[in-house]
Amino acid sequence: MLMKGTAARMGVMKRVSLVFKAKANRALDKMEDPRETLDYSYQRQLELLTKVRRGVADVATSRKRVELQMNQLQQQANKLDDQARKALGLGREDLARDALQRKSSAGSQLNDLQAQYAQLQAEEEKLTVASQRLQAKVDAFRTRKETIKATYTAAEAQTRINEAFSGISEEMGDVGMAIQRAEDKTAQMQARAGAIDELMASGALDDVGGRRDDIQAELDQLSANSDVESELRRLRGEIAASAPKQLEGAGPNGDGQAANGDQGQAQSAPYAPPAPTQNPRQAAQSAGIPVSDLPSANDQPQDGEGS
Repeated sequence: MLMKGTAARMGVMKRVSLVFKAKANRALDKMEDPRETLDYSYQRQLELLTKVRRGVADVATSRKRVELQMNQLQQQANKLDDQARKALGLGREDLARDALQRKSSAGSQLNDLQAQYAQLQAEEEKLTVASQRLQAKVDAFRTRKETIKATYTAAEAQTRINEAFSGISEEMGDVGMAIQRAEDKTAQMQARAGAIDELMASGALDDVGGRRDDIQAELDQLSANSDVESELRRLRGEIAASAPKQLEGAGPNGDGQAANGDQGQAQSAPYAPPAPTQNPRQAAQSAGIPVSDLPSANDQPQDGEGS
């Protein structure tokens, strides 16, 4: 059981690690710019080329130092040879022998330096060839790098232009959202202004800046009602004053002649005369004239009497 639990935990840890690596790789891939990567690679190659050139310079310096030592040993060997010749000429064979021994030692050192010189020279030649090849590779990479960067920049610009035209780019999306918010706020303000106008027209917001005077509003209403009542009384008076004249102008036989015998026609009343079958009192009531304003039955003319 313990081994199974350990294996399960190990499996979970591997899956978590795999998910984390996948997420990190996706994030890095999203953040990576190929142009920056190419520039970084080119910079690393330049650094490598600089190191190779520095190595060539170091090998050449060592070769030159060995060459100077070889020249010094050669000069020393030649000097010892001259000293041995002079010692023999003077009869000093011991000095000549000592000079020749030193010359032999210098010759051995000279041979070692010559071998080292040949090795350094061969190494210098190899590094020089490697430096030249690396220089050519770096130049080719630089040309390719610039080509790839130009192509990528053109493709990126074309993509952004297409996204801008289609409206799916992030920048254009932000602009579209800002325009939509501005339109919504404008519509809201227009609706609010229209509502306030309607409320002001209905009288609900007559006094927006302060407290509404209820007493003054009631007094204004009473004044308006009083004006309406006064107008009604005036109209009733006019109708009541004109109704008896029209009734008196009608003859007893309904021929439309005046009671004083004049042949002229009676002036038309502002309203239609009642039918002959109705008496004056009923006609006045149908016209809305108070009955009290009409003459009594005793005041009506008798049949056969003139006015």
